[in-house]
Amino acid sequence: VQLQASGGGLVQAGGSLSLSCGVAERSKNAYVVGWFRQAPGKEREFVAAIKRFGHQTFYSDSVKGRFTISRDDAKNIQYLQMNSLGPEDTAVYYCAGTNKVLSDTRYLDRGVYTYWGRGTQVTVSS
Repeated sequence: VQLQASGGGLVQAGGSLSLSCGVAERSKNAYVVGWFRQAPGKEREFVAAIKRFGHQTFYSDSVKGRFTISRDDAKNIQYLQMNSLGPEDTAVYYCAGTNKVLSDTRYLDRGVYTYWGRGTQVTVSS
């Protein structure tokens, strides 16, 4: 396992959670790191991503304004701050990374990511 996500848990609707993901030596300082999530019976979907240089960020429409992705390259950790959570955010969250240099829209595609971590469960009760 090259990445390890943590910080998931159970929270009430309207609450917040902060996820973090530490990277292993092989995958540190990846050009783009991101978060995806998968709810039961659904496809794994893009949540957010951030570039290494300039820290340009990308968000899915469903989380824009509520979630914030960040990275600390000195510590090789990426974060996902999740606010105003709702039951629709319940899913297993996965961190991912890639060194591929592509057009920005490609980073919404889970297929371009090379490194993946074990997921962490986020459950939001109504």
